[in-house]
Amino acid sequence: MARYGFKIGAAFFLCRMLWALTAMGAEPIPIFVSILPQSTFVEKIGGNLVDVSVMVLPGANPATYEPKPGQMAALSKAKIFYAVGVPFEKVWLRKMASVNPDMRIVHTDKGIEKIPMDTDIFEDRNLEKSARDKADHHDHGVKDPHIWLSPPLVMVQARNILVALLDVDPANRSVYEENYRNFIMELLALDAEIIKIFAKKGKDMAFMVFHPAWGYFAEAYGLRQIPVEIEGKEPKPAQMGRLIEHARGKGVKVIFVQPQFSTKSAGIIAKAIGAQVVFADPLDPEWIRNLREQAGKFKEALK
Repeated sequence: MARYGFKIGAAFFLCRMLWALTAMGAEPIPIFVSILPQSTFVEKIGGNLVDVSVMVLPGANPATYEPKPGQMAALSKAKIFYAVGVPFEKVWLRKMASVNPDMRIVHTDKGIEKIPMDTDIFEDRNLEKSARDKADHHDHGVKDPHIWLSPPLVMVQARNILVALLDVDPANRSVYEENYRNFIMELLALDAEIIKIFAKKGKDMAFMVFHPAWGYFAEAYGLRQIPVEIEGKEPKPAQMGRLIEHARGKGVKVIFVQPQFSTKSAGIIAKAIGAQVVFADPLDPEWIRNLREQAGKFKEALK
């Protein structure tokens, strides 16, 4: 029996070795994502088994982006397109699907309840609002797409990413599941670290941003963002005056801007109130480092 057991064990080991060599020689799965942070999430789970391309190139605006001809050509070979809900997808997803009907389009925001973007700083979320009004806040307005800036919501996206990879490449289930578990542990550690950063914050802790991209981050950690732009537009002179008064009253010391938008209005307000203009890029591909550093910058600005 021992001899047969040895043969079975050797055969199993040989099969595992052959599988490993086959996997090493296999071409990685071509995948497209909408924005740079998504590439981090997919690569964390897919590892060397995926080849990820990003649609919105560095410095471009996901609200107005138009894919390049070369990207559309490359899209014809993709197995999966991971969407996240940014505005350009509304125009282009159908067109991209027509280029490659066999490509699986996966909405990584599936299962996430989106909140309206902060657009009216003058209501200042009216801290005296009734519970009913606060509930209504979730039912109206343009929905905020920036779900990738909240570690708890990225955990939901990670699950959606994993499910699609398992469907497309079930042979490598164990690899994807292990990578997924490791990524979730990273997210839990990051979430705990950021919670600790803001553990001793005061009440009504608000930071000022040009574009209101950090709403989910603020909601996750008990903060508030005050947007400079109003409904996606530069403030008018009268609104600018009220913004300056509002920021001065709140003791704003830093105004956060992102590279994809003009800093002119933020600079005017900062000069009027003696504040700094600091970059906060929601599309930084070094996602974990970026959120950790950004949390520190927000905390410093709240002092």
